Amino acid sequence: MVTRDTPWPDGTPSWLTLMVPDPRMAIDFYGALFGWSFTDLGDELDNYLLAALGGREVGGVLGIPPDRPDQHAAWTTFLATSDLERSVAAIGEHGGRVLVAPTEAASAGRLAVAEDPAGAAFGLWEAGEHIGIRVANVAGAPTWNECLVRDYDRDREFYARLFGYTFDDESGDGFRYATLKVGGAVVGGIGQLPETVPADVPPHWSTYFAVADTDAAVHRITELGGAVVSAPSDSPYGRLALVTDNQGVYFRVIAS
Repeated sequence: MVTRDTPWPDGTPSWLTLMVPDPRMAIDFYGALFGWSFTDLGDELDNYLLAALGGREVGGVLGIPPDRPDQHAAWTTFLATSDLERSVAAIGEHGGRVLVAPTEAASAGRLAVAEDPAGAAFGLWEAGEHIGIRVANVAGAPTWNECLVRDYDRDREFYARLFGYTFDDESGDGFRYATLKVGGAVVGGIGQLPETVPADVPPHWSTYFAVADTDAAVHRITELGGAVVSAPSDSPYGRLALVTDNQGVYFRVIAS
């Protein structure tokens, strides 16, 4: 288990936001699955819902605005930055695209949303009173974030230039993958989407949540109206599964 009460180092996945058509359905699903509690931040922040595990924040939920019906429901990974303007400028300089310009979130902090050169969306979070995730790597909390793209070399260079990541190559037969490191610490991963993945699956950041028992979690997910995309399987890092929630949003669960 990792707990934190100070801002995360630049480049670290530091926050997650779920955008869905119906936040109430998200509360019911994730509250029952992970034991999260929720706090509504009120009209000033568009009724953003802070999700917490044991009193420590793990992510947030936001309803898709009525005037944006084509907005894709998804989990978005936010990367920490201590200088939002500098990071936003670097995104454009190195081939990315800013989707949401720097935006104030009251005293909590500031954010922006962007796409990398491959088209994978991610957020940037400059902490104010809200540092981001305050507990990780324990059942019910986030445990891993990775970027999966088709142009692996270009995207790896983009993120290296954006945050100065170093990499440990974990590639093997039939796949290319590297861990992202900040100050020598592993904070996430970047990989190439296999050729077997359908062409309509876009480049994306993917979120893993820790569970005590993957098979039991998958069973509970289906009880709550979610679905299994890839059945539980064993990996060198734990038993994992790809699933969707009760509004069709993809995520992964893993038990180490």
